[in-house]
Amino acid sequence: MRYISTRGQAPSVGFEDVLLTGLAPDGGLYVPESLPHFSLEEIRSWRGLSYSELAFKVMHPFVDDAVPADDFRAMLNETYGVFAHKAVAPLVQIDTNEWVLELFRGPTLAFKDFALQLLGRLLDYVLEKRQQHVVIMGATSGDTGSAAIEGCRRCKHVDIFILHPYQRVSDVQRRQMTTVKGDNIHNLAVRGNFDDCQRMVKASFGDQSFLGGKTQLAAVNSINWARIMAQIVYYFHASLSLGGPDRSMAFSVPTGNFGDIFAGYLARNMGLPISQLVIATNRNDILHRFMSGNRYEQQTLEHTLSPSMDIMVSSNFERLLFDLHGRDGRAVKELLENASKGPVSIEDYRWKSARRLFDSDAVDDQSTTETIREIFEQNAYLLDPHTAIGVRAARNCRRDPSVPMITLGTAHPAKFPDAVLESGVKASPELPIHLADLFEREEQYTVLDNDLPAIQDFIVKHWKNT
Repeated sequence: MRYISTRGQAPSVGFEDVLLTGLAPDGGLYVPESLPHFSLEEIRSWRGLSYSELAFKVMHPFVDDAVPADDFRAMLNETYGVFAHKAVAPLVQIDTNEWVLELFRGPTLAFKDFALQLLGRLLDYVLEKRQQHVVIMGATSGDTGSAAIEGCRRCKHVDIFILHPYQRVSDVQRRQMTTVKGDNIHNLAVRGNFDDCQRMVKASFGDQSFLGGKTQLAAVNSINWARIMAQIVYYFHASLSLGGPDRSMAFSVPTGNFGDIFAGYLARNMGLPISQLVIATNRNDILHRFMSGNRYEQQTLEHTLSPSMDIMVSSNFERLLFDLHGRDGRAVKELLENASKGPVSIEDYRWKSARRLFDSDAVDDQSTTETIREIFEQNAYLLDPHTAIGVRAARNCRRDPSVPMITLGTAHPAKFPDAVLESGVKASPELPIHLADLFEREEQYTVLDNDLPAIQDFIVKHWKNT
């Protein structure tokens, strides 16, 4: 398996280099040169497999010979063995043919655990083999940071620097990052928004000269292909649980950086029958505006009750644009350069091609809290605000009621008590036992200005091999 850049100006590389590199040298994102494709018969034969064994079937073609099969199986068993539910990703029915796929049963109560628990183990394996040290630099709008720290904190060849927007993540999200102790863990609260954090991470990957050639950066954001790869699995898992592949499925995905829903798009291209993917956004609705009206235009980022989706520049959208443009890297590069200057559109036939699979909706805070209250009153089931947006968008965009509609439950409601309180629900979401004392733990983080040289200088002074 070889990987190529969405900008078309970088040589193809193998899985190990994709894992460690993040961005391609030309500034693009890595994608497989070609996707594995599974027949309906093969997918059908996977019914009844454990989650980790299904993960092996789906992911091993991407890893190929970088990790021997037996070692990869052991890694997957360890990864999903720490989840708090034996099904790993259980389905909960909330209405007729309507389901929530609970992706928050991992250590940090968010869907990011599916990928980042695995990513930490992959990094440890490859870095030990290479006897190499890396610096992880990542930006988080809330959940990636804690999942990355939890997944990678035991990696002995890694230093971790996570940037989050100061006072723009929930208290639970912040504390899950800042209360984890370790000489190799550094939390940076940036006086800015998530897009500012993400911009500085991308700039640092594009020019790593500030590290003086002593180490290299590794990515934990969803620009890292290993993140996308791991998320493909639960689409197969949900489908097989509800009668797939002999019937098609529809999925509604709370969407910020576009990685989670892009994994669904890949699952479909790998042979899984999926008839509809709903892009569920909040007021920061650049993807909805593009998908509904073919206009890609950045606007002012707003703070909402669903902070993990407070993103205006969705990095992984570039991967979809690459496919929509016939994998023409030069066309993608030109389009994104123009998008940084003002609104852009793509050719009508390309946009209509995307619309055959994708629908979208933008859900404001009022509709979010109304949905939390409605689902609780109907089912005594509590949604977090991101999942509530997914449910509302699913109901607004659903094409065919006979097709199972599955909303990805991306986070535990206890991570967002303010949204639950605002909904008027007379229930207080409690943290699981392993996080019950979270608000009693000591925090450690550094507040820095929204300034790239200051961020880079901090990294240079604090990574342990300096």
